[in-house]
Amino acid sequence: MNVLLIGANGQIGQHLVDLFANKSEHTVRTMVRKEEQAAALKEKGVEAVVADLEGSVDKIAEAAQGCDAVIFTAGSGGKTGPDKTLLVDLDGAVKSFEAAEQAGIKRYVMVSAFQAGNRENWNEKLRPYYVAKHYADRMLEESSLNYTIVRPGGLLNEEGTGKVAAAVSGLERGSIPRVDVARTVYETLTEEKTYKKTFDLISGDTEIEAALKSL
Repeated sequence: MNVLLIGANGQIGQHLVDLFANKSEHTVRTMVRKEEQAAALKEKGVEAVVADLEGSVDKIAEAAQGCDAVIFTAGSGGKTGPDKTLLVDLDGAVKSFEAAEQAGIKRYVMVSAFQAGNRENWNEKLRPYYVAKHYADRMLEESSLNYTIVRPGGLLNEEGTGKVAAAVSGLERGSIPRVDVARTVYETLTEEKTYKKTFDLISGDTEIEAALKSL
């Protein structure tokens, strides 16, 4: 499977780039916003294209041509204001759905946020971000795409354990290393139990592949 990775320069995105490089099942084309980011990836032997989530749907669709799936792990970042959250995490995400459909791609994996679908459980300090994720997820669920929405808990820069807890509902709030989020996202690409599913994800006691098969 040839995968377009949107947000390859982010922290989860970088872990995903490493996974694609170390495994042979899939190939990856990275989509980044700046020419210097693309040049750095190309120096590592990674295919890279430049397209902006604040740009046109046509440009994103052009970047996606020939791919079989899209992974979206982009974000406006914690240092920007609510305006960028709206433009990237909501409108940019929706543009990428439209671009995938335009490019004839069916498979789409979204990295969202823990309990984004449940307003009562949103992190008040990140409310604009949760609003953006909530509505982007809803638009994805209503699209024609064969989606998976992964909603990780608090993100940690720690070594992964390879063990998680994944559930459509009922998980208590928790945290998870970014590398384990990346590993989970990678495994969802072809795990049919995750198709047309939205689930929360935290560290747990179950191997990733087994946790996904139990959804």
